[in-house]
Amino acid sequence: MPTERPDPATVTDVDAAIARLAASSEVALDLGRVFVSAGYELALVGGPVRDALLGRAVSDLDVTTDAHPQTVLTLVAGWADAIWEVGIAFGTVAVRKGDHTIEITTYRAEAYDRDSRKPEVRYGDSLADDLVRRDFTVNAMAVRLPTLELVDLHGGLDDLRAGVLRTPGTPEESFSDDPLRMMRAARFASSLGFEVAPEIVEAMTAMCGRLAIVSAERVREELVKLVMGEHPRGGLALLVQTGLAQLVLPELPALALEVDEHHRHKDVYEHTLQVLERAIDLETSHEPVSGPDFVLRFAALMHDVGKPKTRRFEDDGRVSFHHHEMVGARMTRKRMEALRFSSNDTDDVSKLVELHLRFHGYGDGEWTDSAVRRYVRDAGPRLSRLHKLTRADCTTRNKGKADKLARTYDALEERIARLSEEEELASIRPALDGNQIMEILGIAPGREVGAAYSMLLELRLDQGPMTDEDAERALRTWWADRTP
Repeated sequence: MPTERPDPATVTDVDAAIARLAASSEVALDLGRVFVSAGYELALVGGPVRDALLGRAVSDLDVTTDAHPQTVLTLVAGWADAIWEVGIAFGTVAVRKGDHTIEITTYRAEAYDRDSRKPEVRYGDSLADDLVRRDFTVNAMAVRLPTLELVDLHGGLDDLRAGVLRTPGTPEESFSDDPLRMMRAARFASSLGFEVAPEIVEAMTAMCGRLAIVSAERVREELVKLVMGEHPRGGLALLVQTGLAQLVLPELPALALEVDEHHRHKDVYEHTLQVLERAIDLETSHEPVSGPDFVLRFAALMHDVGKPKTRRFEDDGRVSFHHHEMVGARMTRKRMEALRFSSNDTDDVSKLVELHLRFHGYGDGEWTDSAVRRYVRDAGPRLSRLHKLTRADCTTRNKGKADKLARTYDALEERIARLSEEEELASIRPALDGNQIMEILGIAPGREVGAAYSMLLELRLDQGPMTDEDAERALRTWWADRTP
């Protein structure tokens, strides 16, 4: 899939872009008047300016000022509807005015000590000082408020037109100030589709080990933004190329060494990137339409990470990866826990990795209704994502084989839909609940109740819906065989 570059036409009419920015940021203009009347500077900076020049919608309003945080609190006290001081230790005060939230940050520079995981905040003296410390030139442009003067001291507009990422100073200085910027380079390659200047790639490669001092939470947030970008392949490839992936997601570069067992691709790494791109396409082309879906995308990225550990060379010359889905699910869980992902996301992605091969036992539709019920039960609320992941995993170049697999999965989805109408598959449960089981058997809460419930659930999966009478009869028979 070719990488799309920004259309230069979207960044040529600077005056029109600033006019659009002003129209969407009237509250920021008003705040600028408050600061200027008190003798201070205020400017929109970074993402809002970049996106306005690209013709994109501006959502977040980030501004910078020479006023220190305590002064900022004084200035906004009678203006803002609400004030948050959560980030004040890092020089940031957040305010709400009407429906708009604005983050106000004092001119600053972030730098890391060699062994520190937290940035040391130092305040700058001028807008120029602040801009030279920004991560990339396309983010180092500002619009002074309320005059709407564009400040571009580092060629950000030219780089924006060219679709290239460069740093205002040297990459080494920028990445030394904040090693997370190396991850941001990959993220912007993903979200903007920009090329990364060769000197940046060289510095990332030389300094990748510096990322180890950054907290797992900050790294995770950048990884999520990268995966959710419009062009994640480019960002992921940059992580692998520079060695950053060895620190962030070592399972990914490991795939480049593994030959796909069907010889459909150069290696499993390339296959994985294709699966990711197909999964992204299916977000909007296969029902239910979801839009960008991190769980689906990350499951696509991790679905084959178990192959390196399960590779076997068979006597007939074939390469096998038996049970790589189970090994991969455990590896995925371990990696996501290390990156401090939520338990819900970790459970969902790991389960999808575990189940992604289940469909291949379907053959030409030989599954019994019981097997279909178990497929739905095991997927649970992840079923629609499992449909998309399984379809995305079919990357064969053989059109006949691809069409057959698609038709077979169509048939499985149709069977699931039919059984769902007949049996409410989404909420499969036995005909009798725990209280009914205890009443029928005359037993107290305990392991026996759970065992009885599990037996009835398996019976429900095997036979379909049961009447209460049939379920009670089966329960009594099971209990009689179990009781001396």
